[in-house]
Amino acid sequence: MAELRLVEATTPEHFRTMSAIHARGWRKTYPGYVPDDYMRDVITDDHWVSIFAANRAAGHWQGLMLYRGDTPVACCTYGAGRNQGPEGPRYAGWGELWTFYTDPAHTGQGYGGLLMEAALDRLRAAGYTQCFVLVLRENEGARRFYARHGFHWDGTQVEIPFPPQVCIDLRYTQAL
Repeated sequence: MAELRLVEATTPEHFRTMSAIHARGWRKTYPGYVPDDYMRDVITDDHWVSIFAANRAAGHWQGLMLYRGDTPVACCTYGAGRNQGPEGPRYAGWGELWTFYTDPAHTGQGYGGLLMEAALDRLRAAGYTQCFVLVLRENEGARRFYARHGFHWDGTQVEIPFPPQVCIDLRYTQAL
């Protein structure tokens, strides 16, 4: 069996790999929920590369990747919570899982759980005592995954505009 290893995402190559995993996750999960033209025109394999590089350079988050041998199987970004939605200020000082994706070709093998524990350990080590993650309301699989890992919907939501429609993210929280 190939060795599992965690890698801190710091290089342009890491950001390209993470972006492609995110894009594959979106293409598998969000059709029918996010407008088709947005999925077609915006969600490319390299869509997040510059976003990841800029956020990392600004110190907003850390990226973490899980590899099985030489194959990247999951990735996430985590750090200080963003002030999103009308309830956002209530979460000042919290940690956040900004993004969390297992490559669709590798789901159901426990990789997401391993990455989740590593990310939560890093948030704890950074001094956070509470954290949250935002998840698309319709993403039942992710909602179940977060619940299995100690998160609970706290009743708040954030509107994400995808004109002409608005998607709803639910805020899942947990004490660290």
